Amino acid sequence: MNRYLETSTYIDFDDPGVAGKAAELARSAGNEEELVRSCFLFVRDEIRHSWDFQLNPVTCKASHVLRHATGYCYAKSHLLAALLRANGIPTGLCYQRLSVNDGGPPYCLHGLNAVFLHNHGWYRIDARGNRPGICAEFHPPREALAFSIREREERDLPEIWPEPLPEVIGVLERYRDVALVFHNLPDIPLLG
Repeated sequence: MNRYLETSTYIDFDDPGVAGKAAELARSAGNEEELVRSCFLFVRDEIRHSWDFQLNPVTCKASHVLRHATGYCYAKSHLLAALLRANGIPTGLCYQRLSVNDGGPPYCLHGLNAVFLHNHGWYRIDARGNRPGICAEFHPPREALAFSIREREERDLPEIWPEPLPEVIGVLERYRDVALVFHNLPDIPLLG
């Protein structure tokens, strides 16, 4: 579990702002699930999704997401991982492969988290941000993700990564405008 508790370049909970916000969110929590819910709701509801709100700058590191209060799903998952890891909760990164236009190519990755809850084991949560037609919630052990898999080329990728995928980092660091990110969303080829 140590890999899912470490600080890193992109999950930088050693940043004073991230550490302070993690401590603030922990103060109101009476137990593990309340703490995870508090962090989840903060990132889902208070950090605006870059594309939904057409907000720059493009963020990647957890500390930058917190500072600018905006990020794509991937960046928001980095912040949620940082807040939870700062509070000693093992947290990883997960991805779905989804149709960009809800019906065939092109496809892209969607970023979310898996958190280890003592009463439930690994549990996926999606702090992407709600809007009409998208409603992600925290109701363990039942998952309530932003998107469901609806077609043959879409996938729930089973891995729980301790660090963001290079394809994701490459896009977020290469493009400085939310529209450029949207037109170059990361994807990975399906094997087999």
